[in-house]
Amino acid sequence: MARKKHSSIDEEAQIDMTPMLDIVFIMLIFFIVTTSFVKPSGLDYNKPQAAHATSKPSANIFIGVSKTGVIMMENRQVDIERVSANVERMLAEAPEAAVLIQADKEAKHGLVVRVMDQVKAAGVDKISVSAGKD
Repeated sequence: MARKKHSSIDEEAQIDMTPMLDIVFIMLIFFIVTTSFVKPSGLDYNKPQAAHATSKPSANIFIGVSKTGVIMMENRQVDIERVSANVERMLAEAPEAAVLIQADKEAKHGLVVRVMDQVKAAGVDKISVSAGKD
């Protein structure tokens, strides 16, 4: 009776990479979904200093006010009368959004107050003004 020899010399050991790739793609999707994207206001400004400034969680709506009176939202210049409409549009996308006003320390106080009034008219209760620490 002849015995057959099973030679495994021709066969190479292979590792199934499918489960590892599935895990990598699931982790990638998780990190993309949970990442919050920052939308800068598009202005270079000098923050006023505050002795008791506190860090707040990142806001979803950024409004920049320059020392020359330029108001920026989503990297584009906005007229003071259009701030309320733009904030309402952004609130439709994120109803629990907070507003952060980044005003230059040499910006006119009256303009910053008018921007805050426009934000309040849009129905936002959470308004923060950006300041640096001493």
